[in-house]
Amino acid sequence: MKKPLRKRRTREHIIADLSVNHVERHALLCGFVVQRSVHDYGIDLEMTTFNKQGEIDEGKVFMQLKASDRLRLRPQQAAFSFRLERSDLVLWLAQPLPVILIVYDARKEVAYWLYVQSHFRRQKGFSLFTAGQTVTVQVPAANIVNLGAMRRFGRFRNRVLEQMREVIHEEE
Repeated sequence: MKKPLRKRRTREHIIADLSVNHVERHALLCGFVVQRSVHDYGIDLEMTTFNKQGEIDEGKVFMQLKASDRLRLRPQQAAFSFRLERSDLVLWLAQPLPVILIVYDARKEVAYWLYVQSHFRRQKGFSLFTAGQTVTVQVPAANIVNLGAMRRFGRFRNRVLEQMREVIHEEE
């Protein structure tokens, strides 16, 4: 009689956890904290930043992580293609605070990022209502997740909050 199989930890599970570890480490080295989503519906991590005095900053930076053993990125290549679910974009583009897509290359132990809302604001003629379940983006090879990138994500959030305050003051 054959023994029944138990649930297994797959390579996909392992590299997904490695991608979270990679991002969390960079955030922690900046003095920031990252909260993992227990129920993931398109946002894996929420990052909270702190100022130089250790005081908590307003707002969050949202991150969606993807991990792969098969990223195709050659030396001197400016960007690589990555396919996204259109249903994820509906959520991300409606989010006022920054959503950062992070693609982790498990073989090279490096992650790349794309500021989703900014990317799609620059795409002339893009519509969420066009046919197709997926959208392909070009993730810049120069956008490597490191300490500088984590701080930059906080600056993206700060700019959004400043714009929101300006709108509020204009309405008063």
